[in-house]
Formats: sequence, C-alpha cells, structure tokens
Amino acid sequence: MIWNWLSKKKDLYIDLGAEKLIAAQKGQQKIAVKIKSFVSPSPVTDLENALGQFILYYDILEEQGSDRILHLAIPHRTYTEIFTETIGKILLKKNRLRLLVFDPKQEVIVQWIT
Repeated sequence: MIWNWLSKKKDLYIDLGAEKLIAAQKGQQKIAVKIKSFVSPSPVTDLENALGQFILYYDILEEQGSDRILHLAIPHRTYTEIFTETIGKILLKKNRLRLLVFDPKQEVIVQWIT
C-alpha cells in the first residue's frame, strides 16, 4: 500500500517485507493491523521501531478520516517478554496502544488488548 498524500514528491511505503499493515474487520468494527515480528537481538529496539510506526500510521489514518482502528500485532512471546514487564505495563496503562497478540506457530489470535 502506498500513501502519497504527504506531498507530490514523497510516497510512504507501508507494506514492506514480512511486516505489514492490513485492513480487516473485528465483528462490525473496521480495523487496520500493523504486524511486527520482533526478531532483532534487541526487543527494546524492536519496540521503539514498532511504536514509531504505530504512531505514524495512527496519525495518517486519522488525518485521512479513516474509520479503521489501528492495532499492533505481536507474537505471544513478545507480549510475555515485554508487555508483562514494567515498560510494557506503562505503555498499556496509557491506553494509546491496541495489541493483537498471536501465536505464529498455530496462526491464531491469542488475545486482543484495547
């Protein structure tokens, strides 16, 4: 997906490699899901990158007047390693981040955190 509303000379490429932004529905609610794999040696670096992308996509969807609600999809392992610890609890407490926690082996959603 390319959004080129930023300017006539700049395009924003969202769908790159294995990490994707997808549109879907959860019940009657339209959602957009940013999938992150968290595979680098530093989970904190992955988290910083994911949060930056989440904010960017959130703001773009809002500016475009989209009715989709953005979720960050993360593997269950990442949830237990980051979001059950202090740094993750702080992020979730602020209610800015919506998570879709999935099991990559079974290819199922484990938990929705909104």
